[in-house]
Amino acid sequence: MIRLFNVYYPIRTLVLLGGEMLLVWSSLLIATIVQHPEDSYVLLNYEGGYLKILVATIGVLVFSHLFDLYEPTLWNARGELYFRLLLVPGILALTTALVAYVFPRILIGNNTVVIGLLLVTVALFGWRMMYAWLAQMPYLREKVYVLGAGERAQRLVTGLRSRTELGIEVVGWSGNLTGQLTRESLAEHLRLLIGKHRLHRIIVAMADRRGTLPVMEILELRLAGVKIEEATSWLEKISGRIEVDNLYPSWLIFAEGFRFSTGFMLLRRIISILASALLLLIVLPVIPFVILAIKLDSKGPVLYRQKRVGLAGKVFSCFKFRTMRQDAEADRGATWALDNDPRITRVGHFLRTVRLDEIPQLWCVLKGDMGFVGPRPERPEFVEWLEREIPFYGVRHAVRPGITGWAQVRYKYGNTLEDAKEKLQYDLYYIKNMSLGLDMMIMFQTVKIVLLGRGAQ
Repeated sequence: MIRLFNVYYPIRTLVLLGGEMLLVWSSLLIATIVQHPEDSYVLLNYEGGYLKILVATIGVLVFSHLFDLYEPTLWNARGELYFRLLLVPGILALTTALVAYVFPRILIGNNTVVIGLLLVTVALFGWRMMYAWLAQMPYLREKVYVLGAGERAQRLVTGLRSRTELGIEVVGWSGNLTGQLTRESLAEHLRLLIGKHRLHRIIVAMADRRGTLPVMEILELRLAGVKIEEATSWLEKISGRIEVDNLYPSWLIFAEGFRFSTGFMLLRRIISILASALLLLIVLPVIPFVILAIKLDSKGPVLYRQKRVGLAGKVFSCFKFRTMRQDAEADRGATWALDNDPRITRVGHFLRTVRLDEIPQLWCVLKGDMGFVGPRPERPEFVEWLEREIPFYGVRHAVRPGITGWAQVRYKYGNTLEDAKEKLQYDLYYIKNMSLGLDMMIMFQTVKIVLLGRGAQ
């Protein structure tokens, strides 16, 4: 796996993305040269041809991302995959037609767009078929042995086998052994596998290694070129979260990451202010209609003020457009919103779906109580309870809470203790790997989620 923006990506996914980008660019370039053999040099170099092709290429990649064409879960569903793949040039054609209608002179003429879209369609289908064939080749898979037999090792084996895009074949793990695990039995199992397979990597996932870890055999393999790694790093890579079960404070202290330099935090703050101000200007025309809809739908104030816990455990007032009845918590007090919660109004349900209820939180970002990206702020009543029930829950208060965050784009809305624990594990990953690139990626992913109406509550 390759680390970009402090997020781990399978090499195969990057090859797929890079191949499509090259093919789309080449298809549009070939269409321009074929349709304008005499003046293609002028069109490309002096009339912005290369820039137009680049914009169209980026458009194809963005539409592919919106249609989940880079999600590995869709790769095996060939019928749905090819249907969505066909939608990409179709949407691009509609977009191009709209742009041509508004700006008639911006496109390259002489049916270049039509020929280019046909070539793009053929190239995308051909590349996907070739990629699917190559991905099944055994010599392009890395053979891995998981040394360990507990629940943690089982989760790792399951995760590696379910993530086909990693290009990893788990050829064995200690959980297949019968009887008591000893240093001798593990060493013998390793020797048998080495004789049968050419191992590329061993991942150690043993909770207690004293007296059972075959140190000398592993050292010999290490010197022979086999990679030896810890399960903790791989569980983090394949899940995008840090598991809090069996997590020790020493790991948090010595682990790479958790960067909180003054310059970096100041730059994040400036970007949060700029992003919030820009978004506030964009949604400003919509705000009067939201206010009117809330007023007509139910009685009560338009804004809803709620206490939340922020940076360093400081309590602040968080503002949202009211989406529930005025007396929503009169009977039961502070409670999480439930699926099909009857307290949510009709307008409130729509506002939550399209995330318009969170517009007032932009003011909290401008004030400094929140950032644009970070862990979602929780209510003090819940924080006090969650800190007792979930280890390391207070670590999430090391940074400003955000309107959106890693947990929000990777996990569904949660209203249980187990959901809070899962989201904390994503928050810990974000805090450990915090970077401007990761923030930008989260913002981009948030746009996709909002446009598709996913994860709302």
